[in-house]
Order: sequence, then structure tokens, then C-alpha cells
Amino acid sequence: MAQLKIITNFDGNFSLEPDAKETLFSLLRGESFLKQITEQASCKQLEFTELLFQPVPYSLATPKGMPAEYEPYHKSEDYVIINVPPNFMFNAKIFKPSRLCAIYRKLG
Repeated sequence: MAQLKIITNFDGNFSLEPDAKETLFSLLRGESFLKQITEQASCKQLEFTELLFQPVPYSLATPKGMPAEYEPYHKSEDYVIINVPPNFMFNAKIFKPSRLCAIYRKLG
């Protein structure tokens, strides 16, 4: 039986090329995409905060699977955290990191 490996330190830092970031942000602000998120989040309007993070493995320091500085958004009713769709990552030519999450603020 395999044992679980507890990760004590994971570097979730990343940087995006300006063109890739611009493409990704444009996709994340797309009208039809925003409509999908607002329907799922049961709110009238959302605003992309331009905050992205790489999901991190569970650890004692990161029990929510995100860098600790983003946990207040997870706890708040005023924000929605989504997984960036893989096709958005591909269209923006972002391959590392392989996964990102985006934070939206509820406006109503």
C-alpha cells in the first residue's frame, strides 16, 4: 500500500509572457464566459480581478490547495475562484504552469 507523501514546501510562483497574459485575460473577460460563471455563481455580474494563482498540493500550510495569501478570497462570499479552462491555457500558449485559477469579484 502506497503511503501519502506530505509536501512541506511547494513553489507556486510563476510568470507569464506579456502576450500570453493579454490573451488569457481577454478570454477570462469574455462576455459569454462571464455569463457562464455568473449563472453558476448565482450572481448578476462579475469582474475579473486579474488575480491568478497556481493550485498547490495540500499541506499543513496550504490546506485549501492554494497559496495562503489567496485564502481570504476563498473564505469570502464576495469572490468566486475558478479553474482556468484548459482550452484558454492552450489558446494563450501557456503550458507552464499546467493549471491556473482565476479570482472574480461579485458585483451583484
